[in-house]
Amino acid sequence: MQRSQEGTLMIPRRAVIDDESLKQAEAICQTLRDDDDGVRRDVLAHAGSRWSLGILHALGVYGTMRHAEIKRQLVGVTQRMLTKTLRSLERDGLLLRREFDEKPLRVEYELTSLGKGLLIRMSPIWTWVVENAEDFRKARHTFDSQEQKKDARGGPGRRTFHAQ
Repeated sequence: MQRSQEGTLMIPRRAVIDDESLKQAEAICQTLRDDDDGVRRDVLAHAGSRWSLGILHALGVYGTMRHAEIKRQLVGVTQRMLTKTLRSLERDGLLLRREFDEKPLRVEYELTSLGKGLLIRMSPIWTWVVENAEDFRKARHTFDSQEQKKDARGGPGRRTFHAQ
C-alpha cells in the first residue's frame, strides 16, 4: 500500500488476489455487478437483514408459524416491517404463505427448500460471529478510544482513502 503526501493510505484500483478463495469471491462479486435484474443482490440482502434472518431462523426452529407467532419471536419488529419482510421472503421463494378458508382467516408461513438452504448456509456465519464477539468488542473499544483522542486534540476525524 502506498501513502499520499498527507500520509493517507491509498488503495489501488485493482486489488491483487493470490488466494484461491479470494479469487472465487471476486468471481462471485463480479456476477453481482453483472446482475441485470438485481435478483442476486435482492436475495443477498436477506442474508444481511436482521428481520429476514430472524424470520428464517424462527421458521427453521419452530416450523410452520402464524404471523403473530413470528412477531413474538422478533423483539422490536413493527407490524409493518414484519409484513413487508414476509412478503419479500415469499416473493423470493424463501418461504411459503398459506391461507386457510376459515373465519377468521388463518395464514401460516413455512420455509421452502430455498429458505432452508439460506438458513443452513448462514449458520456458520452466526457461529463465527458468536465465537469472535469479544474480538469485535475489543476492536470497537480501540477504535472509539482513538476517535475520542482525535476529537479531544481537535485532529481530523476519519481518514480518507484515495484510489490511485
